[in-house]
Amino acid sequence: MESKPPLKPLVWVATSWEDLKEFPDEVQRSMGYALYRAQAGKKHLDAKPLRGFGGAGVLEVVDDFEGNAFRAVYTVKLAGVVYVLHAFQKKSKKGVKTSPADIDKVKARLKEAMEIHAKWEAEAKLEKEE
Repeated sequence: MESKPPLKPLVWVATSWEDLKEFPDEVQRSMGYALYRAQAGKKHLDAKPLRGFGGAGVLEVVDDFEGNAFRAVYTVKLAGVVYVLHAFQKKSKKGVKTSPADIDKVKARLKEAMEIHAKWEAEAKLEKEE
């Protein structure tokens, strides 16, 4: 029997966990499954690269529920960890474009995730040296 590789840790940046918990239960389950797939090294069918972040390292999952659009943004570009950067309900009824305020929040939280990851890697390196 083939064993499954371990799941990557899931790290919630800033208020992303609290924000996701405000979503309707069905949306939480859908987003949770998409994040589980990311932890398993796979991509959910509804996950797509977020524009403006240079490729597939920052992804968003979009779920429509009762006429409302909910989004969760995460990154898999930091080795071995999935960082959830932002979870929000899209407010604009025009177009599919993510608001500049939400993009700025994702950028700031991506920077925070990189800092967390660098610190974690430095600590892991120190532990190996001991």
